[in-house]
Amino acid sequence: MIFEGKAWKFGDNIDTDVIIPARYLTTPDAETLVEHCMENLHPNFSEMVDKGDILVAGRNFGCGSSREHAPLVLKAVGISTVVAKGFARIFYRNAFNIGLPVLESPEAADAIEQRNDRCAQVRRSQWEKAHYKIAPLVYRARVL
Repeated sequence: MIFEGKAWKFGDNIDTDVIIPARYLTTPDAETLVEHCMENLHPNFSEMVDKGDILVAGRNFGCGSSREHAPLVLKAVGISTVVAKGFARIFYRNAFNIGLPVLESPEAADAIEQRNDRCAQVRRSQWEKAHYKIAPLVYRARVL
């Protein structure tokens, strides 16, 4: 599987309310939700993301509530995969359930810089000719 796109880099403890603020969850309209994705950290994020872009984060990505909207809105805005040092357990499972690839690799998350061009690539455990370990799928995900 190959992921190619701009890399959007964020820090540790990005919670689900940062990914999609709860005040917008009263609408079932996906387009409205997409407009507000990551807006507290990057006000124009939804306008600047291209289909296939890669989100890179630190530890505990997706912490907070168990809302399924967080991985759904990331996928809807165009993010093809999330590379992070670590994920909150419920976010990880919700992302798996909706088909949003999540790759846990502290080494890759540290090494990847934010990019505004389309030459960033993730090829399995390879990032631009450097190799990083990616944590295997948790047992429960592998048996599904």
